[in-house]
Amino acid sequence: MRFKVDENLPAEVASFLRSAGYDALSVLDQSMGGVPDDQVYQICQEEQRILVTLDLDFANVQAYPPSEGKGVVVLRLAWQDKVTVMEAMQRLLPVMEEESPERRLWIVGEERIRIRE
Repeated sequence: MRFKVDENLPAEVASFLRSAGYDALSVLDQSMGGVPDDQVYQICQEEQRILVTLDLDFANVQAYPPSEGKGVVVLRLAWQDKVTVMEAMQRLLPVMEEESPERRLWIVGEERIRIRE
């Protein structure tokens, strides 16, 4: 799987995904900081990358229909500090080994993952 890590996440998220064997780039790696959401989403589609983000706007299925895109993983966490985000990514990894977020919206919370198709 190929991922793009949004600028609102720690750089370590892309490193973590790469160390787990995934192809991952961050928005900041590509000098895309400040690019509007719709353009980030479009670039993800062009690059065939699943977007990983804290931005709840990407959970809007009318604006970003899961079946029409490559996939979106939204981390919806009470605390968005680096430690909490990395713990969420640790929990997410075994789930991704069992099923793919491709063409889906995954909303990842502290206790569960909601999946929309």
